[in-house]
Amino acid sequence: MTSDLTGATPAFADLGLPAALTRATDRLGFSHCTEIQALTLPHIIAGRDVAAQAQTGTGKTAAFLLGSFARLLAAPPQERRADQPRMLVIAPTRELAMQIKKDADDLGADTDLKCAVVYGGIDYEKQRQELAAGVDVLIGTPGRLIDYFKQKVYNLNALEIVVLDEADRMFDLGFIADIRFLLRKMPAPGVRTSMLFSATLSHRVMELAYEHMDNPEELKTETTQVTADKVIQSLYQPATDEKIPLLLGLMRELTPARSMIFVNTKRAAERIESYLVGNDIVCGLLSGDVRQNKRQKILAEFTGGRIPVLIATDVAARGLHIDDVTHVFNYDLPQQAEDYVHRIGRTARAGTEGVAVSFACENYSFSLPEIQEYIGQSIPLAQITDELLVKPRRPARIERDRVERPGDRPRRGASGGPGAGKGGPGRGRNSSKGEGGRPASANADKPAARQSANPAAGGGKADGKPSSRQPSDARKSAVGQGNGHTSAKASAQATGQASSQASEKTVADTAPGDKPKRRRRRRRGPRQTSAGSSSGASPTESND
Repeated sequence: MTSDLTGATPAFADLGLPAALTRATDRLGFSHCTEIQALTLPHIIAGRDVAAQAQTGTGKTAAFLLGSFARLLAAPPQERRADQPRMLVIAPTRELAMQIKKDADDLGADTDLKCAVVYGGIDYEKQRQELAAGVDVLIGTPGRLIDYFKQKVYNLNALEIVVLDEADRMFDLGFIADIRFLLRKMPAPGVRTSMLFSATLSHRVMELAYEHMDNPEELKTETTQVTADKVIQSLYQPATDEKIPLLLGLMRELTPARSMIFVNTKRAAERIESYLVGNDIVCGLLSGDVRQNKRQKILAEFTGGRIPVLIATDVAARGLHIDDVTHVFNYDLPQQAEDYVHRIGRTARAGTEGVAVSFACENYSFSLPEIQEYIGQSIPLAQITDELLVKPRRPARIERDRVERPGDRPRRGASGGPGAGKGGPGRGRNSSKGEGGRPASANADKPAARQSANPAAGGGKADGKPSSRQPSDARKSAVGQGNGHTSAKASAQATGQASSQASEKTVADTAPGDKPKRRRRRRRGPRQTSAGSSSGASPTESND
C-alpha cells in the first residue's frame, strides 16, 4: 500500500468506494490514488477483467484489494457453503501472501469480510482448521492451496473474484501448471471477475490472461521507465575477491539506515552473513533453508528496525513490502533482467528516494547488457578507490538452523555427542572406526606389533608374522637362524640375486621338523616377483 503521491490523481473519496473502505484509507493516511490505482479501480469496481502492469511499489496490492472489496460489499453473497470462499488471491511466495493478508486486514477492518492466508512451511493443521471454518477472502501460495483443495477442505464453485499477483513470477518459479489447475476448477471466465497484476507483462503472461480471462483490459501506467525514477543506481566492477571488502567499505561510507543485500545463491548469503557478523554489523538472513517461523521473526525484526541489514536470495526478492528501505545492494547481478527490477524495487517505494548499488564481477557480469537493455538505460559506472576496499576481519562462525528435507544426507558430525566432528569420537557413520576408517581394534594392535618386530628376538617375528619394516640386510641374516616358514617368507620379499642366495641358504639350514609348515605354505601357490620369476616356492619345495 502507498500513501499520497500526487494531487493530479483522484481522491479515494471520489471513486464511489463504500464508506467502510474510505474510513480505512483515511485511517491509514491515504487520500489520493497512485497512477496504477487511478487506472485500475474504475474498471475493477465496474466488474471488468484487468491485466495491469506497473512499477514495483506503486500500490498494486491496494488497487485490487479496494476494488475487490467494493465489489463484494456491493453484491450480497449468494447461497454458498462455509467452505466456499468468494475471493481468491494467488501469490508466488509466502512473504507476498503474508503481506497481502496484512494489507487486507488493514483495509477491511471496518467490514465483515473474513480473510485467511495459507502457505507452506508452518501451521499446517491450524491453517486447515481456519479454512474449513469458512472464509470470504482466501489468500495463499499455489502449493498449499492445491493441497487443501484436493483434500476437499474448500471448493471454488461459488468463487466471484480471482487475483493473480506477480504473475510473471509464477512462470519463473514453475507454478504455471498449478495456476491452470486452479483456474479450471473455478466458474467460467464470464461468470467470475479476474485480475492479473505484475511489474512486468511478458508475452507468456498475456497469453495466460487471454486464455483464462474474459477480454481483459490491458492497463499500463504512462511512465515508460521500468524502474522507479527516484532510485539512484550505480555499478561497480570488482574482482570476486574484492566484493566483500567493497561491500564493507560502501556500508561504512553510505551508512544505510535500512538496507537489503541480494545474492544469487544461499552459499554466498551465508558467506556475507559470516563476514558482516565478524565485522560487528547486525544482519539477518533469508534463504530457502531458513525455517518459516524464523523467517517471520527475522522479517519482523527487520521491519521493526532491530536488524538494519537483511541478506536475501531471490526467493524473498518479491513480496517484501517494507517501508523506509534506503539502500539495496546487488552483491550478485541477477541472471534475469526482471529480477533486477524487482530487487531495486524494494527501495524508493511510495514516492520516496532510494539507492541501488550493483556489483558486476567476472561471474555475473554477462547479464549486464540484458539488464540495461530491459530497463532502457545504462547504469552509471562508479570507480573503486583504495579507501573503499576495507580489509575485513575474520568471518564469524555461525551455527546454521536448516530445514531438513526428505532424502537429505546427514551432515558430518550430526549424530555424535561430545567431540563430534572432524577427528572426534562421535563422527556419525564412522563413530565405530578409528583413524582412516579402520576398526579401532586394528589400530590399537598396530603399535604393539611394530614394537615386537625385533630381529634379535625370535627371528624377526611379531605374533607369528614377519615384520615388513626390517632392512634388507636384516632379512637376509635372519634366513639361516629362523625356521623354514620364516626363510620362505623372507625369500619371497627379497628380489634379484639376494632372493636366489637366500633360497640356497634355506636349503642348507632348514630343519626337518619344519616340513609340515612348508607344506601348508605350498598349498597357496607360487607368487611372481617384480622380475617375473616364481619366488613363492623354495628350492626345497620344488624338490618335493
